[in-house]
Amino acid sequence: METTDNPLLSDAELPAFSAIAPAHVNPAVDAVLADFRAEVERLVADPAARDFASLMAPLERWEEKLGRTFSPVSHLHGVKDSPELREAYSAAIEKMTDHATELGQHRGLYAAVKALRESPAFASLDLPRRTLVEDSLRGFRLSGVALEEPARSRFKAIQNELSKLQTEFEEAVLDDTDAWTRPVSEAELAGLPPSARDLLRVMAKEKGADGWLATLKGPVVQAVLTFADSRALREELYTAYNTRASDQGPHGGKHDNGERIGRILALRHEAAQLLGFASAAHESLEDKMAGTPERVLGFLRELASKARPVAERELGELRAFAAETLGLADLQPWDVAYASEKLRESRFAFSEEDLKPYFPLPAVMQGLFTVAERVFGMRLVERQGVDTWHPDVHFFDVVDHDGTVRAGVYLDHYARAGKRGGAWMDVCRSRLRDGDTAHKPVAYLTCNFPPPNDDAPALLTHDDVVTLFHEFGHGIHHLLTEVDWPSVGGISGVEWDAVELPSQFMENFAWQREALDLFAKHWQTGERLPDELYAKMLQARHFHAGLFLVRQLEFALYDFRLHLEFDPARGPRTLELLGEVRDEVAVILPPAWHRFPHAFTHIFAGGYSAGYYSYLWAEVLSADAFAAFEEAGVFDAATGARYRREILAVGGSRPALESFVAFRGREPEPEALLRSYGLAA
Repeated sequence: METTDNPLLSDAELPAFSAIAPAHVNPAVDAVLADFRAEVERLVADPAARDFASLMAPLERWEEKLGRTFSPVSHLHGVKDSPELREAYSAAIEKMTDHATELGQHRGLYAAVKALRESPAFASLDLPRRTLVEDSLRGFRLSGVALEEPARSRFKAIQNELSKLQTEFEEAVLDDTDAWTRPVSEAELAGLPPSARDLLRVMAKEKGADGWLATLKGPVVQAVLTFADSRALREELYTAYNTRASDQGPHGGKHDNGERIGRILALRHEAAQLLGFASAAHESLEDKMAGTPERVLGFLRELASKARPVAERELGELRAFAAETLGLADLQPWDVAYASEKLRESRFAFSEEDLKPYFPLPAVMQGLFTVAERVFGMRLVERQGVDTWHPDVHFFDVVDHDGTVRAGVYLDHYARAGKRGGAWMDVCRSRLRDGDTAHKPVAYLTCNFPPPNDDAPALLTHDDVVTLFHEFGHGIHHLLTEVDWPSVGGISGVEWDAVELPSQFMENFAWQREALDLFAKHWQTGERLPDELYAKMLQARHFHAGLFLVRQLEFALYDFRLHLEFDPARGPRTLELLGEVRDEVAVILPPAWHRFPHAFTHIFAGGYSAGYYSYLWAEVLSADAFAAFEEAGVFDAATGARYRREILAVGGSRPALESFVAFRGREPEPEALLRSYGLAA
């Protein structure tokens, strides 16, 4: 194949998704990596290439070029998977991992960057450039640049094997998720609201079947476990969902991630020790705000001490209600969401389902855009005719207050086969402005909402609205960066335990009356969300906050201890350690066959290993940051401009704590977080 015909090598503003085929992937990656390596050798050989313009700037240009080539491939692997793409992706990711390790261990390049750092000219660089140099040197150290043979080669082999295992882990979860379906009889629809019935009909239609079909897609699982009167159906779906990719459940052993978990943990531990760290958790904290394992564990256990008593009280009330009102004397995990919803309805005369008619997706999107315009001075304008990977995908230009187009974003809202679950934001293009080169940042924003049907638009739960605002917060962090170097602009280079600040910050707008009035209107009548319903929504906001928080603490403690305490002599202790964590913080104990770790993609296939605590850590920052808007006014333009300037615009070009203090005028205080959960004293 001629590389000139390869759409992945095009320098066009946006990828030509309809032209990308699996056969394009590896020729494109090979071509870019070969040129990248040649450029590195040229720079190392040139003794004059020891200043920022002649050393770091070319490296950033090549990193951006590599990102432009591979980002569409990685994205398609997540949203439009196929056996052929998997094979190509797997081969390419191995090459990318090899390249990253080689680059990180290149002693000539390390010496060149070190010489730049030690030169008199370094002090005259602006902050983003200095940060880029410092981050690069830390990256070299964490890539094993100082290692001697055989440790050097061993470290490289570990990175390669980890990359393969993490890809296989995620694919196993997707395969097991897509493999399970169950026809639902008309009698079993009892309790399901019309929107959930429509969703099950859409699932059946997608599979070419009549009637109703349960799947393991997120919206289906949520709907069935929350509303289905059929306890047997709830149990069956709960079992299938919580044994995915394991040795248990309906497909037990078929896509089992059990051995992969042990191998991933062993390799991460070995790699950390090769670099001189006591554990993978210690290595993980090298570039995070928290700094030490003791601080992380102390933070989580302090929260647990406040949350667990509340959760125990909530569970006691739920058990009593389930026994007295629902006839469920032995409340089981597959009953919890169902009983909780019934208790919520009883206590507040309110159900999430009551809100859905007021949250049609098109109106929610328009409201979100209006919030962004009022707070951050940015407009989103749909651009027609953009090449996408699915007809449901839309593209928007981000237009600044002065009328300039500064960025772009793809929105892909609906759940479908071949698309991994959950919601996420990812980078398509990074901002790079260097000489004549000017690339605008472009993001992907992906969700898994129930699709519209023939009679109604997609109607969201309030939880869905919060998810959308969350991912949009990540998006604007990338889109509104004013840093010209991709490695420290937008979300890049931000400490991992602070990267959730902008996303969790945006969630708060989904609870404010001023914001809701922009979009919370009945899809048929246009009536705004009634005051009475809004009041109930607020009253119910902290409903079972303790139970939610201890669940998050369970995930965070488990992840951190798994990486901190790994001992090669004892193996991963995957379920044993989970039992210990649950004994410490959990109040609901699932059945022995439950296998949640086997589908915990955040830590075994995502970027959250020894870092899941980051969600809660960053929530302290985000709650306190939003408190500034509560003080000044939800749409206060001056506060919004300051937040954009001090948090979003600077990205990873300075420490997150400095950015927070520049915005807030002081260090973060935890009281706002406790208030947001209704746990403040």
